[in-house]
Amino acid sequence: MFKKTILAVVALLLSACGFQFQNGALIPQELQTLTFESRDPYSDMSMAMRRQLQLNNVNLVEAKADVPVLRLNKVATSDQVASVFKQGREAEKILILEVEASIRLPNQKTFPITAKVNRTFFDNSRAALAKSAEKEVIMKDMNEQAARQLISKMVALQYQTEHK
Repeated sequence: MFKKTILAVVALLLSACGFQFQNGALIPQELQTLTFESRDPYSDMSMAMRRQLQLNNVNLVEAKADVPVLRLNKVATSDQVASVFKQGREAEKILILEVEASIRLPNQKTFPITAKVNRTFFDNSRAALAKSAEKEVIMKDMNEQAARQLISKMVALQYQTEHK
């Protein structure tokens, strides 16, 4: 009983702190070194993507003919009303982040990859400043999650490149 309790506590602590194994072991060898391109290299999404690539031990280099290129093609944010107050004001929104990227291999084959992240956001107009800061934190987290999704889709590219 004591061992089960300790195991449950350790599992809870590791999952609660956001612990993840990120050593880049799953990323295909041909994508371990690549060039990263973006229209806005200092946007939140570009910075999040660069951070996730570095966490996964991907070497980012300048453009060369024999190096794959990861390009962020489009980053779009939108929101939808999920619920309203009695007075007809928006109460809850669904924030949506859609990212379209592509990987161009040295043989000039291009593979599109996409990520889509949704979050709910309670929008109380009486606490506009606090909600603005909260929305900014949520969007930063959404960028990180989208970048992780793109990395996992890069891992899946290994199967596509071997069977084409």
